[in-house]
Amino acid sequence: MLPRTLCLIVLGALLLWGCDKNSDSEATKEVVFRHALEDSPISLDPAHAATVSAKFLAVNLYDTLYRYKYLARPYELVPNLATSMPQISIDGLEYTIQIRADTYFQDDPAFINGSGREVTAADFIYSIKRQLDPQTRAQGAWLWVDNIAGLKAWSEAGADYSLPVSGLQAPARYTIKITLNQANPHFTHALAQGFAAIVPVEAITKWGREFSSRPVGSGPFQLASFNTTQAVLMRNKNYREDLFSLEHEGGSRENHPKLASKNDQKLPLSDRIELLFIKDDVARWNALESDDVDSILAPATLLTQILTTDSEANTGFKLKPSLIEKYNILAAREAGFVRINFNMDDANIGYSTDPEQNQANHALRCAIRKSYNWKARNQIFSQGTGQVFAGIITPIVNEFDPQFSPESIRHDPSGARELLQQHGWNADNLPMLTYGYSVSVTQNQMFEQFRGFLIEIGYPAEKIQARKFANFGDFLRAMHQNNLNIIPSGWEMDYPDASDTLQLYYGPNRTPGSNHANFNNSEYDRLFRKARYMPKSPERTALLTQLNQIVTEACVTISGLARTRIFIWNKRANIIPDRAFTGGYFLRFATLDTAGDKPESP
Repeated sequence: MLPRTLCLIVLGALLLWGCDKNSDSEATKEVVFRHALEDSPISLDPAHAATVSAKFLAVNLYDTLYRYKYLARPYELVPNLATSMPQISIDGLEYTIQIRADTYFQDDPAFINGSGREVTAADFIYSIKRQLDPQTRAQGAWLWVDNIAGLKAWSEAGADYSLPVSGLQAPARYTIKITLNQANPHFTHALAQGFAAIVPVEAITKWGREFSSRPVGSGPFQLASFNTTQAVLMRNKNYREDLFSLEHEGGSRENHPKLASKNDQKLPLSDRIELLFIKDDVARWNALESDDVDSILAPATLLTQILTTDSEANTGFKLKPSLIEKYNILAAREAGFVRINFNMDDANIGYSTDPEQNQANHALRCAIRKSYNWKARNQIFSQGTGQVFAGIITPIVNEFDPQFSPESIRHDPSGARELLQQHGWNADNLPMLTYGYSVSVTQNQMFEQFRGFLIEIGYPAEKIQARKFANFGDFLRAMHQNNLNIIPSGWEMDYPDASDTLQLYYGPNRTPGSNHANFNNSEYDRLFRKARYMPKSPERTALLTQLNQIVTEACVTISGLARTRIFIWNKRANIIPDRAFTGGYFLRFATLDTAGDKPESP
């Protein structure tokens, strides 16, 4: 077991002084907090922060202009590197943002004399430009390309960094001015994403491709080591004087008495963070029980072993008596969903130049969707704790309609068989299906369940193949190279609005962007452009419903399930490990009880 924080009391007369956190003579053991993630990132470059694990690293190694308050619910943006919320012009097009003058990049050989230099407004402009540089192959370009004036034209003209972008200006050393193509009420949320993290040009120039594994940022932590099993972060000694305030983070002394004791302590509250990448459910649970990690996302497949089934649990989730003394629990509906996409670039199942074949392929996709049993998926792999819903507007947003298209999630094997027969499909001419995933016991079982559903409607078992990958990064590469036609995937929302999931099927976002289905529908794209930046109104809700209907009728995806995320952590850890929108930002606030402290409940 790793050492916990202890205050070493000096003997003799100094004993009367107790432990003074400000004493230079005091020797303390480092605070080490350990958290398990379900997958490892393939890159630590913010331009590629498209997965949960990559975002966790990005927002801790680098700075973003804004972040989410640690404890405020509903989620609320707060300045991070910025000194205040943006000044927005009356027409909503111009954002003026002041940044702090006390922030420095970590020390690195990329800088003169190895000393990290000051972060300026020009660094933000460079970082956003870089995301539209085709050489970067950024996965977050969709956040900026249609938003920032002149950025798309700059990219198409050759991405010459010496040339200005009209919508990205630095009128002063610590002043950023962003001009949008059209007013966007969600734009400030984009500035809190891992994709918006600020990188120094010197590090990109010096390290090139190595930058993906040797990050250089100005965040609260810097990288100590990184491999496929873990990432170790240590306190960035150059990090600015950023002090913890419970009230500023949306908490209260009444609800968070232990965290209240941390007021005015310098962030981050831990000296060292160890992120362990543990894909297997059983292994992740064992790591918590053996004290190898302090907190985990509870494995959904093991919930019957973790949660009580007594009548009291009907009002929420409750740990079994054998666990309740040692662990805390937090349950919340995920800010996102899981679904299975069809790759529309594959002519055997997606778009075909032959109109008759195109119609047959549509029927095939719809039949496969009819075969899918979401109730069984939810029961077996989420112990019935998730919410099955139709379409791609998730239950967490205001625009969600629980009555939307119930037939699209109905398990209907006989209807599927009939649809196949009507369009001339049979065992001989049905195409090969290639279902990809990063290998694990749970993912193997999910594939077998998917294949079982299809066998039930007459699909030959030998034509349903698993394409297994050693890690999630290899799976992503295959997806981006269009080597799969069945793509199971999840999406953690970037900001709390339906446009965040609707953009997953926007044509210009095709792979390597967020549109992994490569859906291409001109009417959908037109309506999406019209609706995405509109203020909330009945007209906008109607447009979003229409977009939802287009995707659903195209049978481009099998959707969907919003899981209940259950976080469990050792009571020695003082954390609220919610990852909905706060994501990895919570790590700077993670700390551990000192000897004799009573743990705090969430």
